[in-house]
Amino acid sequence: MTGRLVHTGQVVVDLVMAVPALPPRGGDVLASSTNLVPGGGFNVMAAAARSGARVLYAGSHGTGGFGDLARAALAAEGVELAHPPTSEVDTGVVVVLVDASGERTFATGTGAEGRLHAELLGRVTPKTDDVVYVSGYSWVHEINRGALLEWLPRLPGSTILFDPGPLIGDIDPGDLHDLLSTIDIVSCTAREAEVLGELPPVAVVREGAKGCRVHENGRITDVPGFPVDVVDTTGAGDTHCGVLAAELLRGSTLRDAAVRANAAAALSVTRRGPATAPGREEIDQLVEATP
Repeated sequence: MTGRLVHTGQVVVDLVMAVPALPPRGGDVLASSTNLVPGGGFNVMAAAARSGARVLYAGSHGTGGFGDLARAALAAEGVELAHPPTSEVDTGVVVVLVDASGERTFATGTGAEGRLHAELLGRVTPKTDDVVYVSGYSWVHEINRGALLEWLPRLPGSTILFDPGPLIGDIDPGDLHDLLSTIDIVSCTAREAEVLGELPPVAVVREGAKGCRVHENGRITDVPGFPVDVVDTTGAGDTHCGVLAAELLRGSTLRDAAVRANAAAALSVTRRGPATAPGREEIDQLVEATP
């Protein structure tokens, strides 16, 4: 494996609080647990790194306690940083309230990760054997969107992997059209595929426990999932996308990469937490043990 995963998305810090129910307006509730963990794009990069990929974080990160936490987590996974910390602001934080039913409610405070200026991104030069990851979340940050729209068309033939994310409907149709003209592979959920409408020639559509559908130049292949006892689905899509990228970097076909991505996502939902991607050996064991 010579190429890298070059991740242009956003790493944030998640403040996750388990509450019996959401507080009424002006009210308060006591959380039964509180955790401060890296989130956002971190989950994709951790999944790819655990499958053996070299990973470069090309997004921005801030100066302060949240930025320190994010950088420590990235370093622990062996992820390299393309830029020094942004001096004027800390990394952003997402407050996640998880009620007794498991429903998640979010409030996002954007920080340095939403300020990826064109000059900064322009210093990153992917190679032809790299996979460049682009997140739909970048398109809701005006500065990041402008930088990427300027940078992506100049790439030297790298494989561009686009993960639209749940905010796909908030992307300006013109910007989305320009983006789709530059990407090589879409990895998305079935709902996101409906919003996109016509998929590009190469796409992987994730369908939860069912597995995924691989679209390649007019041919559609169903790639079944792996039956497991589900504990927590948080981060399963990120795991799938990160492992898919890692396998493509190893030279796997899109279908073979999708098989391993399905296995990784299945293992991740057997554990609580967002960054629960398995390593290569665990994926090997599940793939080999499943007829």
